Amino acid sequence: MYEEIQKYIRDVADFPQKGIIFKDITPALNNGQCLQHIVDMFYNRFKGTKIDKIAAIESRGFLLGAPLAYKLGCGIILLRKPGKLPSEKIKEYYDLEYGSAALEIHTDSVRNGERILLIDDLLATGGTTEAACKLIKRLNGQIAAMTFLIELSSLGGAKKLAPYGDIVSFLKY
Repeated sequence: MYEEIQKYIRDVADFPQKGIIFKDITPALNNGQCLQHIVDMFYNRFKGTKIDKIAAIESRGFLLGAPLAYKLGCGIILLRKPGKLPSEKIKEYYDLEYGSAALEIHTDSVRNGERILLIDDLLATGGTTEAACKLIKRLNGQIAAMTFLIELSSLGGAKKLAPYGDIVSFLKY
């Protein structure tokens, strides 16, 4: 199944800046059968795991996290870029491989001790997910695991995130 999904992942050179090869999952999302396989992969890996909520990282994480939350019967938390959340929130800054950014979360998204599954489309350097982990921990949540469709292994994100818990990546480049 992984090979079939990989056929729908395209490389885009020099995006979002020169020297970066962007792994574009939109062709995979555009194919209904491929999208079903992707969601089912995540579901089959995490069904039976105690997960109270899924924390999805903007924006492609939303596209994977929402159907997975539905299938697992749990809630979803949106981790957003600054200025997108309307209620009381906290912020965490982080470095990207090509700059810096921040994530925000509503302060009422996580209850004390809830087990949270973090999801995003891609793990590169781990900065974005580390910021998400820090936000969850600041709200007294527990990281059940972190999961990604794609991992760019050479960039070391998994090593950076190891102190936060288990990492599940399906396609490694």
